[in-house]
Amino acid sequence: MPDLADLFPGFASHWIDTTVGRIFARAGGNGPPLLLLHGYTQTNVMWHRVAPVLAERFALVILDLPGYGWSDVPRADEVHAPYDKRSMAKIMIEVMEKLGHVRFRLAGHDRGGRVAYRLTLDHPGRVERLATLDIVPTYDMWHRIDRNLAMKVWHWPFLAQPDPLPEMLISKAPVEYLEWKMASWTKAKNLSAFDPRALDHYRAAFADPLRIHAHCEDYRAGRYADLAQDEADRTAGRTIACPMLALWGGVGIAAETEGPLKIWQQWAPQTTGRAIDSGHFLTEENPQATAAALVDFFAG
Repeated sequence: MPDLADLFPGFASHWIDTTVGRIFARAGGNGPPLLLLHGYTQTNVMWHRVAPVLAERFALVILDLPGYGWSDVPRADEVHAPYDKRSMAKIMIEVMEKLGHVRFRLAGHDRGGRVAYRLTLDHPGRVERLATLDIVPTYDMWHRIDRNLAMKVWHWPFLAQPDPLPEMLISKAPVEYLEWKMASWTKAKNLSAFDPRALDHYRAAFADPLRIHAHCEDYRAGRYADLAQDEADRTAGRTIACPMLALWGGVGIAAETEGPLKIWQQWAPQTTGRAIDSGHFLTEENPQATAAALVDFFAG
């Protein structure tokens, strides 16, 4: 990839060996450990505007999910592992253990939020507090899609189509697709909220055909394994026991549901939350309010 600006000055860089290849992570700050996970179309860089505030109170680990950013791109198997969230959650635990953190606080945006709540359901002893940004559970997304939500998240069924359809179409104009998609999810409906240096990171990673395929495998896993795992938990009545914060953009994706807080309280009885004045990208569209809410919650 080309030379890109360092948006986390003073943070260490790590390439951590895991069972699916190397995971790239930035680490910095002081205090109890806090793992931050990014979402689709982005990389670890999405946290750059809130990291300085969070680093005053927490030891941050900000990584690229498998197949994203600078992390390796593992080959998917016939059931789309390791891009299912259960597999990704295990990889996150591997990373945190190698950095010396057995128990930690956890926040995730978009796809990273799905890894985060799956990790908390599967490994409740690992997570002290959980925050999700602009999502509701995968179960509720697939089971509640109406015409309004379908227009907002048309990429869910599109990216989950069998290989090579979405890969073929996106690869014709990957950067144009990326920029249009990101702009459409913001409150302003343009790219003005983003630091141009961050956009350079997103463009560089997204233009890689291997990563385009990995992103599609992420969404294929969402349609099959992730949904099945959520359905099993729902049937069994499993819930998240730790305190949870749900934040969402006032005009973001989760706002298209019948109510993110009400939905999350069915999965995590201790959930509190509220809307942030932004579109989908809370940490970049409204970093001050987002950072304040996260500090208040994780400081506990």
